[in-house]
Amino acid sequence: MIIDCHGHYTTAPEPHQDFRKQQLAHFENPSMPTPQAARISDDALRESIENNQLKLQRERGADLTIFSPRASAMAHHLGDSQVSQEWSRHCNDLIARVCELYPDNFIGVCQLPQSPDVSISESIHELERCINELGFVGCNLNPDPSGGHWTAKPLTDESWYPLYEKMVELDVPAMVHVSSSCNVNFHATGAHYMNADTTAFMQFIQGDLFRDFPDLRFIIPHGGGAVPYHWGRYRGLADMLKRPPLATHVMKNVYFDTCVYHQPGIDLLFEVIDIDNILFGSEMVGAVRGIDPETGQYFDDTRRYVDALDISDDDKHRVFERNARRVYPRLDKTLKARAK
Repeated sequence: MIIDCHGHYTTAPEPHQDFRKQQLAHFENPSMPTPQAARISDDALRESIENNQLKLQRERGADLTIFSPRASAMAHHLGDSQVSQEWSRHCNDLIARVCELYPDNFIGVCQLPQSPDVSISESIHELERCINELGFVGCNLNPDPSGGHWTAKPLTDESWYPLYEKMVELDVPAMVHVSSSCNVNFHATGAHYMNADTTAFMQFIQGDLFRDFPDLRFIIPHGGGAVPYHWGRYRGLADMLKRPPLATHVMKNVYFDTCVYHQPGIDLLFEVIDIDNILFGSEMVGAVRGIDPETGQYFDDTRRYVDALDISDDDKHRVFERNARRVYPRLDKTLKARAK
């Protein structure tokens, strides 16, 4: 089985985004009509999925996608806590409907209703709802709800601990994933995403989070940002800061995906990072959707890059399936219940 750990619903039907526009307009001007939940038929969902994610999943040979709301549309910096709660619930319910329609192809991960300067405790109820009622297997955690201004405390700060306690209780991991950027200095997918991935890893080095939560698990997407390319820098910084070696201090709890869109980048990722810390991911249909003129293949067809690696079949099996089942125990339990 090939499990893609990184998929977003970037092709949701237009009424879903229309609701969001109405919601934000009402927030800015309460005299505007109260937004009504979008009415989206199952046929509309099927059309949005079968012509996009499901089509590519079949063409590229993946079996199951860990599926979450569109990351750039989380936009935690817009509205207030109530707006974020309502928007997250709508987004997560849509993911649940897709997973119900295609249970063999998609399994859910939730968006958390974060807001700047609002306690992360306010996100716990939605996490519980999605895991316990909707059958989701994890969450996406935004380390910067301000949208590029980085007003939140580091992920190792105790203000995040209520969420981590619940994650451990539920036995679910989080993918560290920012949303859109409202800072003109940081292009969302080209800078803000990469900055956040790299920043999160450095925060984990500086703190002692995994001493306090030895069973906590994070996936840092997009191949770990700049981390694998600068692995020597981070090993050296850990030494200078009198931190333990990365292998024991961070990498028992942190994993990278393969959302790296060229062969040399994937080669480097696998040369530097231990195979047990790499999960297959593509993020299709996502940030980079075009065809690479140098190869004639889609940039985000990441299975091609992994297939081209000179590694054993057992190592590929770990990356394609076993590591994801280990990092997402609820996914493993669901698959076993289906005799998979």
